[in-house]
Amino acid sequence: MLVSQWFDAALGGVIGLLLGSFLNVVIYRLPKMLEAQWAAECAEISGKEAVEGQPFNLMVPRSRCQQCGHQIRWYENIPVLSYLFLRGKCSNCTVPISLRYPLVELATGALFYWCIWHWGATLTGLVWCGFSGAIVALAFIDWDTTLLPDDITLPLLWAGLLAAALQWTDVPLVSAIWGAAAGYLSLWLIYWIFKLITGKEGMGYGDFKLFAALGAWFGWQALVPIILMASVIGAVVGIALKFSSGLREGGYVPFGPFLAGAGLTAMVFGPQSILHVVGL
Repeated sequence: MLVSQWFDAALGGVIGLLLGSFLNVVIYRLPKMLEAQWAAECAEISGKEAVEGQPFNLMVPRSRCQQCGHQIRWYENIPVLSYLFLRGKCSNCTVPISLRYPLVELATGALFYWCIWHWGATLTGLVWCGFSGAIVALAFIDWDTTLLPDDITLPLLWAGLLAAALQWTDVPLVSAIWGAAAGYLSLWLIYWIFKLITGKEGMGYGDFKLFAALGAWFGWQALVPIILMASVIGAVVGIALKFSSGLREGGYVPFGPFLAGAGLTAMVFGPQSILHVVGL
């Protein structure tokens, strides 16, 4: 039994590595695809003719070196191994490849391994693998662009509700529905209170949707532990960036990555364990 569990988890980890490689594409390309879509819509509204360029989506064109344009060969795109074989450099121009690429692959592989080890090769294990992949993509996209695309947050929200309805998670459907509603409305209220007091926007609507999705996956009871963990992590990282002069222009730090981190913490250790970590 243990051998079978180990094999299933190892297979899940390998699939996670492969998906992590694809997530790197999603993290880089999806925001650019959305920008192109918004530009086309603005041109249409203003009566201007949209400028059509080369096809650009998650599949086309093939991955290339951003420095020299070298097309990545299949054997240069094997998760983690290719990075090690190439010694972290482009095979054509020797410009360093960001360490984040293998880290995303390793993180996704580790999360998939844990999900299958914990829940087995079951529908429950698979849906939590899907949750993990979506959370990883959202965290890095938001960190890079301060965007949490509806293309991921809304399917993640509905997937959580559907998983609860089909009893693929331990969260009752009623708790998932209230979690989604309370997650969205709580941050929406904080947003407007902060804006009325300061005249500034403290977060984006994508944060509301991500928190609603976490409420759907974990239930309304998990919302307080998750927001506490996200706030603590965000405060620590924000202070560290301030003292290291790492804050971007405007002095802001996107909140989505910390919500994502708290969500993954809740998945691995359980929402209530977060309260113990923060001393409650």
